[in-house]
Amino acid sequence: MTKTISKIYACLIYLFLYAPIFVLIIFSFNDSSTMSRSVWSGFSMRWYRQLFQDRLIMEALENTLVIAVVSSVIATALGTAAAIGINGMKQWKRRLVMNMTNFPMVNPEIVTGVSLMLLFVFFARAMGGISLGMGSLILAHITFSLPYVILSILPKLRQMDPHLYEAAQDLGCPPVSSFFRVVLPEIIPGVVTGMIMAFTLSIDDFVISYFTSGTTQTLPIYIYSMTRKRISPEINALSTLLFRVILVLLAVVNIRQSRDQKKELEREGA
Repeated sequence: MTKTISKIYACLIYLFLYAPIFVLIIFSFNDSSTMSRSVWSGFSMRWYRQLFQDRLIMEALENTLVIAVVSSVIATALGTAAAIGINGMKQWKRRLVMNMTNFPMVNPEIVTGVSLMLLFVFFARAMGGISLGMGSLILAHITFSLPYVILSILPKLRQMDPHLYEAAQDLGCPPVSSFFRVVLPEIIPGVVTGMIMAFTLSIDDFVISYFTSGTTQTLPIYIYSMTRKRISPEINALSTLLFRVILVLLAVVNIRQSRDQKKELEREGA
């Protein structure tokens, strides 16, 4: 009886969470010229065609992809270096730094967004003539993506034999070459997972981007501006595409994590 109630409760929770998304996806193919979610006028791809013909949406998409790629690459490079440094610290220092690293993850996004906006405005005024835009967005996205990259790489560093790097150097391999030939292949699954996480977070971020964007628009900001000006059926199509991209990226991350866990179990069994 308890298991049945638990299953029903879980189904109701999932229904509550995902029913609006399913309605959104279904009506993104509606032929109606209004945003009606109660009248089905027939299957059509017209809103997807109009979506890719809209110049403003294409500009927002380009900005989103540029910001996501640049910020995820930089965050991955910085996060890898930071994770290696944290892993080599003493236990009490590691705990202190990890608490500082985890703080941006639990901090409300609106607080992070406002604080970054004030910081960027201060530096813009101090340097003179610089305004918020693509640069401030990239810096903001690096800031909130960095903790996730560090947390993705640290477990791989802890699983690695710490003597491998020293052995490579004892055999005459330079430090930089030792890192790329010995350390990086061991932690590359965590690096890739961290990069995908950073890319995913960057694509669908709204709150922090809204405060640090200036005149630059990303897809989430453009969707918000569309709802303020005029309710258009294109919002359904655009939101559906964004949801599908995020879903695919999260699926890739989960698949990689499950494969890594299987490999670890096989190594332990061997």
